[in-house]
Amino acid sequence: MAVTAPNRSDFRNDGQASAAASDGTWGSFVQGLKPRLAAGLVTLGHVALDRTKVAANASRHKAMSDARMRAAEMTLADEVAASFTRAEGTDAREDRAHGTHRRGDEMPDLMADEMRRLGRIRAAEATLEAEAKAPPAADDDGLGSSSGMAGRTGRAQHGPHAKPPDKAQRNFTNPDSRILPHQCGVVQGYNAQIAVDGAHQSIISQRVQTSHSDGNALKPLLGAARAMLRANPKEVSADTRYRTNTNLAHRARRRIKGFLAPGRARHSHKNAAGRRLWGSGSRIAAMATKLKRAGRRNRYRLQKQSVEPVFGQIKQARGFRQFLLRGLEKVRGEWAMVCTAHNLLKLANATR
Repeated sequence: MAVTAPNRSDFRNDGQASAAASDGTWGSFVQGLKPRLAAGLVTLGHVALDRTKVAANASRHKAMSDARMRAAEMTLADEVAASFTRAEGTDAREDRAHGTHRRGDEMPDLMADEMRRLGRIRAAEATLEAEAKAPPAADDDGLGSSSGMAGRTGRAQHGPHAKPPDKAQRNFTNPDSRILPHQCGVVQGYNAQIAVDGAHQSIISQRVQTSHSDGNALKPLLGAARAMLRANPKEVSADTRYRTNTNLAHRARRRIKGFLAPGRARHSHKNAAGRRLWGSGSRIAAMATKLKRAGRRNRYRLQKQSVEPVFGQIKQARGFRQFLLRGLEKVRGEWAMVCTAHNLLKLANATR
């Protein structure tokens, strides 16, 4: 398949591409991809999608749940009131001892620190309440719901009376980061996504989101690759986290052969009650049948050998396991630079 180098006019209103075209870091990623195109290291034969959780520049111990916030607010409010009462008594005694011509009304450091902390907690509570009342977002391109408020779909959950649930959390150091499920438990970080060309392990598109749900990432990843490379891949593979009827329909409209795993377990098509998770005539059922009939010739086997080595090279060989910057936009720029560096290093090794 002929693949030509992109320019800025090639970006259209498709997923992340249009929003990122004007961003300098995304532009650097595109510029880093051009030499690989010229060297024939991007073929768009088989493209694999996956994600990895990257730690944020913040500790998860700096996050506080809504229930703890309410308790801490009451405690701090009592402490502040008691501090003001003690301060007023001290002022009266000092006025009697030293006269009223000296002010001496500067706020003690301990009281000022308590007031600042109380203000931060109240601001975080207000943010969680606003998220609980806001309508669900159309996609995962923005900040999304805070930690503990997102279900499997990444949409906000609500407690009683449209209030945030007690487990909803907000990080004071890096508010844009989220507590995400990880193979070792949980991590305070971001969900970094890539699409990799299987022939030479080139990263052809990338994105960062705060939601741990991966279902909405397939369309913008493929859209960004199409905008840059002016062509769709012949095949795309992804694990079960990307398997939705919407994604399967989008893949069909793009006329891309898809290999999206319906589930790893032998009986994953049934829930705990034994009921089927999808109908016999659904796109997911058709995909499950397609992968089962292929047997050892199943093209899904290319997914792990295409994308997993890239994550290994980025995180293990180059030691990138934590973002240095804070805030979603800055983190997206940092991830674009990491992916650009990967492509350039692959190009340097291929042309030796």
